[in-house]
Formats: sequence, C-alpha cells, structure tokens
Amino acid sequence: MKYLTATFHIVSEPSLLQTARDLLADCAGDAGFESFEDTDDGIKGYVQEELFDKEQLDAQLADFPLPDITVTYDLSKVEDKDWNETWENEGFDPIDIYNRIVIYDARQTTPQLPEGVIPIAIQARQAFGTGTHQTTQMIIGSLLDMHLAGKRVLDCGCGTGILGIAASKLGAKEVVAYDIDEWSADNARHNAQLNHVNNIEVLQGDANVLNHVSGVFDIVLANINRNILLQDMPAFRNVMMQGSVLILSGFFEEDCASLSAKATTLGLVHTGKVSKGNWCCLVFVVK
Repeated sequence: MKYLTATFHIVSEPSLLQTARDLLADCAGDAGFESFEDTDDGIKGYVQEELFDKEQLDAQLADFPLPDITVTYDLSKVEDKDWNETWENEGFDPIDIYNRIVIYDARQTTPQLPEGVIPIAIQARQAFGTGTHQTTQMIIGSLLDMHLAGKRVLDCGCGTGILGIAASKLGAKEVVAYDIDEWSADNARHNAQLNHVNNIEVLQGDANVLNHVSGVFDIVLANINRNILLQDMPAFRNVMMQGSVLILSGFFEEDCASLSAKATTLGLVHTGKVSKGNWCCLVFVVK
C-alpha cells in the first residue's frame, strides 16, 4: 500500500492555529486522508495514493471555513521503509489510561506497574497508531468499564492492533481485526505475539472481508476517518445483533451529527459520547 504525505502550512493568528488545524484535518479527511500529526505551523497528513482526491482537497482549501486564513501544502510520497529505525531513535513515553492500562514502547524496558494495571507493548512497523492519539485512548477508555468476558470483538481498521489487543487483555473471548494496509495487518499480528495474545485473527482488506467472516460480534470498534465510517457502517451493522455495541472514533465534534444520523437509519441507538480536544468517540447499541 503506497502512501502520500501532505505537509500543510497554516498562516493565521496564533490563537486560531489549533482551531484551524482541527478544521483542516476535517477538510483533508473528505479528500481521503486518514492520519494526522501536528507541526509547528500546521499539520502533516497521510493518505493512500489510490484514495487521494486532489480536486476535493483543493476545493475544500479554497473555501476554508475560517476567514483570513491561508493554507498551502507540499505533497510527497512516503518513503517505503521500515519505521522501526525512527522509533528506535525516538520511541514514545508510556501512555497511562485511567490508571488501568499502560501502553509502552516495546523497544524500551517494561515499566514497573502497580498490581492490576494491564501493560500493552506496541512496536510500529510501517503502521499508524501507538495509543498516543486521543481517539485510541477514548476507545480503550470506553472498553474499560464494559464486561468483555466471553465477548466476540471486531476491530475495523486495526493499524498496530492496539484496540484488539486491549480488548483481549480485558477479557474478550475472541477478536477479529482487519486493515486495508498489508503492513498494518502484519504489524498487528506482530504486536499480538509481543503481548502473548493468541485469540486475535488479523485479516487484510477493507470492510468487504466481513463477507467472509462467520457469525456476529458483541462489540465492534472502528477508529477511522468520518468518510470511511459513513461508508462502512452498514457492513458493521450486518455483523451485529440485538445488544451489540458499536464504538466509533477518528473524527471531529462537527462530524457527530452525520455519523449519528447514519447510525439511526441502521437501527443503532446513541448511548454515549466522549471528547478530547475536538476529537470525539461515539457509542451506539443495537436495540
């Protein structure tokens, strides 16, 4: 899977920069971008080469929702390399989620944790997602107070596999995960092995892989951009039953209305919402 990266430069008043970043990420999401990181004067975004809609992006930027703000971008191909080298040099500090789960860099020493705190080691190999992003943390936070024992969990767009691994360590009986990116699927399998989790099946492909998965799921997790969620939500619903829970994140506050409306048409009832910054997590149940 080939990726492009766009380095977006925002010219604005300093007080508006973060708001502009959030709105820009939303606009770029409409053009196919799926992952972002902040830079000093904007954001850097990643998009699959075959999904990039340049005309859509340029139209969005020409009609940017904040006045008196200029956005430009430089586009380049993401070098097809093993990202381990960067991680070995930089790594990341342990992420504490409500004092119940700690996500740490697998290349560093396992942290000393209080009894009962669940450790999750993550090693990135050309895949996005380490637990540092608010959306990942919100989904894991939503899982913490759910009774996962004996439950079957689906992780859509699994990236490094962190959500499925967390679900397994919280008691899930079985986890099925998939990602369209070959590197991500391989990385998720690798991280499951690192964490001695052996009840996860990782598939490569988009939501169509669900046509070849037997049975239904008690909990469906999806940390993906808004457009993919709107597109794939019917596929999620097809593998859910009465009482199944759908937890969505990867989008902004202003996207909640369209996602909730789509869920309603599928017979899903909104039961929860969490926000971190301008990022959101929504929870639905099949009634």
